Amino acid sequence: MEDFLGYHSEWNLGSPGGWDYQRTTQIIGKTVWERLNRIRSMPVKLDFDHPMLFPVYGFVEMLIEAHRAREGTNTGLIAVVAEEETLDSVTENKNLADHLNAVEGVTGILIPPQDLELQSGRVSWKGQPVSIIFMDFNTDVLLSLHRRYNLDPLLQAVKEQRVINPRGTEPINVKSVFEVITGSDRSRFHQEIVRRTPWTRQFYPRKTEGPKGEAVENLIEWTRANWDNLVLKPERGYSGKGVRVGEVDFDADEAIELAITEGNYIVQEKILPSLWAEEIPAVEDGSIVLKRYQTDFRCLIGPDMLFGFLGRFGGIPTNVGSGGGVQPLAVLKSDMPVREAVNRINDAILAMNPGELLEIVKMRNEMALDHKFTYLLGPIEIALRPRLLTAKQLQALKIYCARLWSACLILEKMWLEGQLDYLVKIEEKELEIARMNPWKGSPAIIAGDGLFSFGAHPWH
Repeated sequence: MEDFLGYHSEWNLGSPGGWDYQRTTQIIGKTVWERLNRIRSMPVKLDFDHPMLFPVYGFVEMLIEAHRAREGTNTGLIAVVAEEETLDSVTENKNLADHLNAVEGVTGILIPPQDLELQSGRVSWKGQPVSIIFMDFNTDVLLSLHRRYNLDPLLQAVKEQRVINPRGTEPINVKSVFEVITGSDRSRFHQEIVRRTPWTRQFYPRKTEGPKGEAVENLIEWTRANWDNLVLKPERGYSGKGVRVGEVDFDADEAIELAITEGNYIVQEKILPSLWAEEIPAVEDGSIVLKRYQTDFRCLIGPDMLFGFLGRFGGIPTNVGSGGGVQPLAVLKSDMPVREAVNRINDAILAMNPGELLEIVKMRNEMALDHKFTYLLGPIEIALRPRLLTAKQLQALKIYCARLWSACLILEKMWLEGQLDYLVKIEEKELEIARMNPWKGSPAIIAGDGLFSFGAHPWH
């Protein structure tokens, strides 16, 4: 097979998360792996410590470099700005401020946007000038908060190019941009990006071209007739909210009615769940069972570099905000296919005593609480077995991510030239903010969510 199979389901250019969750997952997952090996020696060699499995460090490096590009060797304040109600519940934002604080000459803080101020015309916090801001919400939330708090200091930071991610990514931070890549403009993009993009169309009464190039006279009725193979999603959504999936959500009429009533939806080709699933041991009713989970693979990308990955698992969707969990990742060091290594690990765990494995589960959960490894819904579940990939697949992922970054630059250029006006449906005030802070490849963190297989999907 090729180095990895599969498709990206969506991209996030606004304020993607997950960059610190994998670090904590690796710490806990490696400890669980060591405990499993004490019970029964695992017949494979794994590396839990590869730099790509700790994406937060590359992200921090980018923020520091952006600060130094503005301030030189001067000390400075980097602000992580998040909605007030999330300050205590989103652990990775707290951790990011701590990581920044550990860098000599830099102070990292986590604050709500209304705590920013203007002092002598400079964006500041408690009288200290702010160098760089990472804003953990999108521009629509910024505008909503601005109406409540008067966020002129934050808007000035946007104008001064101090905000990472730039607001100029917002117009192309919609799921409907996949229509550009799978439509008549596909030749503008690298063939790998086109191949890995599921067919996508804005959802409204229209004529269009179907996934196989067939003529679609009425997209609404065509969707109803082909529902089992399709997905409906809000163009601008998160945590799986409002998503309807054929064969998971059986009522096509309900899904279509929701999309029409809410408006601004896309219809997308469904990726076969068996392609992005893996069988992972779990303890249920006092027994060890092999359970099929859906997995996804978030690539976290910056300018001229790949920060690393986030592995998630659960149902459909896998989003942590929808009750999904995270999975440790490991680079396979043994000379064998990923499928064989996964089978060996699964067989070894299935042969263990359930009581011993329950002790490991208890330890894992206690470690999660010690690390405050929680999300808005509470503690984050962690898979017992790591997801495996090879050094060759890591190299292929680096190439793929560089192409993804380039594709986003092409989309931004098309928007700036007015070629995507039919696609971008955000209010004029958001567009004004986007124009204040164009991207053009400047420091940003982009997430590409992949429904990938590295060789362990069930029907391989």
